[in-house]
Amino acid sequence: MIDERVITRGIIEEGMRRLLEYTQADVFIAGAGPSGLTAGYYLAREGVKVAIFERALRPGGGMPGGGMMFPCIVVQEEAREILEEIGIRYREYEKGYYIASSIEATAKLVSKAMDAGCELFNLIEVEDVVIKNGKVEGLVINWTSVSLASLHIDPLTVISKFVVDATGHDAEVVKVVERKTKGKLLTPSGKMLGEGPMHADTGERTIVEHTKEAFPHLFVCGMAANAVFGGPRMGPIFGGMLLSGKKVAGMIISRLKEEK
Repeated sequence: MIDERVITRGIIEEGMRRLLEYTQADVFIAGAGPSGLTAGYYLAREGVKVAIFERALRPGGGMPGGGMMFPCIVVQEEAREILEEIGIRYREYEKGYYIASSIEATAKLVSKAMDAGCELFNLIEVEDVVIKNGKVEGLVINWTSVSLASLHIDPLTVISKFVVDATGHDAEVVKVVERKTKGKLLTPSGKMLGEGPMHADTGERTIVEHTKEAFPHLFVCGMAANAVFGGPRMGPIFGGMLLSGKKVAGMIISRLKEEK
């Protein structure tokens, strides 16, 4: 006989246990798109305590939609080894261009990251940051439904050593920091430089180059990197996103070792 009370208690207790466990971590990532998931995988694989907060119901960012709702993505040669490591099937379309299923890629990135030990919380958004001693030391989070319903509900705070903004084109975490620190980002102007128009070749290159620290202990990856440091969009080619996630993970792992 199924007891509805047991179902309810189990869900509440387990959900609360997981969230309580991640009131403090080594790294928090805002955004479960391809770069955020990739970063989570490579961080967790090295034993880093990491969690991703995703505001949407489902993870994946823009990846599941492929290109104009065709469920396919393109990955260039430089990132092919990441496809293989994650276990994403692909075929060569033309020399140096590989086609993969956007749905499979999303599912396997989520699975690989969580199997490595990365925790993923959906329907939670980042609305602010904790800044102490001139560096980001955590996030201010709330249920996505709170903002959708325009409710005045105070958020909660979670503490970390590093934060990654993987929120895509809007670079939402960096945008908050820019506003509240009055232009003290680690960019030439101290402010977000903005995303440029479509140019796939340049965008794929700069998304990796711009994957770096945007404010002390706050890193950017994926399209947030080009939005903050100024680079064009690149459309449904995702090699740069994967490489960006891997790069930011490596940078943070090095910093964690340095700052022990």
